[in-house]
Amino acid sequence: MVAVCAVTPVLRMFDEAKAREFYVDFLGFEVVFEHRFGENFPLYLGIRRDDVVLHLSEHHGDCSPGAMVRIAVTDVKQLSAVLAAKSYRYAKPGEPQEMPWGSLELMLTDPFGNRLVFHQPQA
Repeated sequence: MVAVCAVTPVLRMFDEAKAREFYVDFLGFEVVFEHRFGENFPLYLGIRRDDVVLHLSEHHGDCSPGAMVRIAVTDVKQLSAVLAAKSYRYAKPGEPQEMPWGSLELMLTDPFGNRLVFHQPQA
């Protein structure tokens, strides 16, 4: 039997500069690769932070805006504090919320309507 090893969500983006500002400058992801089929073509971008890999696409048919991705973190309160200290103009993270299913969660929305839920299981 073949093991399934990883999932790579593909999220829609509409503006390369805004995507870099949010994902790289604010959230701390690094660019792994960039691809365009030619000059003046949409961008397909691979980013990573620790073990989390995301792909961002300007291609119309790849995905729809408004997706939600859950990302496990070791300390969601610390992440919230670090992000809040950056004073990013377009996202002001509040306090993580305790959820009825037993996790502490912080939800951020990217500039394209995609939701990122950073979560940590409660002991």
